[in-house]
Amino acid sequence: MHFVTAKTILTPHSMNIYRGCLHGCIYCDSRSKCYQFTHEFEDIEVKQNAPELLEEALRKKRKRCMIGTGSMCDPYIPLEKELGLMRRCLEIIDRYNFGATLITKSDLVLRDLDILTRINNKTKAVVQMTLTTADDELCKKIEPGVCPTSRRFEVLQACRDAGIPTVVWFSPLLPFINDTRENIDGIIDYCVRAGVKAIICFGIGLTLREGNREYFYAALDRIWGGPSLRQAQDKLGSGTAGSTTISLKERYQKTFGYSYMCSSPHESELMQYLSQQCRRNNIMLGTDSVFKWMEEFPEEDPLQPSLFD
Repeated sequence: MHFVTAKTILTPHSMNIYRGCLHGCIYCDSRSKCYQFTHEFEDIEVKQNAPELLEEALRKKRKRCMIGTGSMCDPYIPLEKELGLMRRCLEIIDRYNFGATLITKSDLVLRDLDILTRINNKTKAVVQMTLTTADDELCKKIEPGVCPTSRRFEVLQACRDAGIPTVVWFSPLLPFINDTRENIDGIIDYCVRAGVKAIICFGIGLTLREGNREYFYAALDRIWGGPSLRQAQDKLGSGTAGSTTISLKERYQKTFGYSYMCSSPHESELMQYLSQQCRRNNIMLGTDSVFKWMEEFPEEDPLQPSLFD
């Protein structure tokens, strides 16, 4: 890691205390070259004066609002346990009576449940947790540096018990890997049992652009270097059992080329199925509608959002 003295922290109501990550998620878009990292992604840039900048910014704001973090880099990377910058920022948000919303994959957020509860009791706090697969073994392969899905489910339960609303990012769903009804059922089951308020899903697929595409393909070769099991199954189903199977990386390259958006061949039916399951379990599903609800600062009582975009 390396320390920097930042000039600003909020843009306009969102902040990133750290730049880079150690979670090792194979699909991470933040690795893309368009974000112009000037250092290795795993060499975490630490904005050492983030709490001071945040306090200065909140002191000057005329109107209170929700302060967000985690959209670019997880605020609860392992270094946070030692440095505590996120906790200090939450204490400042609490002191100035603003709201807080954060995105994480880490159970380290439980350390700050006391502050988040205080914020939520006065204004509003929302914990957003990414869940991509209900299979812990698969989770360890595609998100190797962070706690498994079953542990994140326990975090969501703890937030529910503390009265803190939660949102699940069901994204990305990787074509030919976890784009299945079984995976949707597993995630929905977790969400129902944890009392999750909403699910954000941008579709059944992932985005790949220069930087993260190369990292993703290298990971596919490392983890699934041999013939793709599901490719073999597809060939058996089509009556071409004698055909030569291809690796998962080759299947991606053949299917998507250099496309930015890599959508599952089953996207339409799976999105319809996800929507049905959310309606059945009274879970808000969408993007714009969920973001609008999270960003609404409760001057009195929080507005009730519509269930779907």
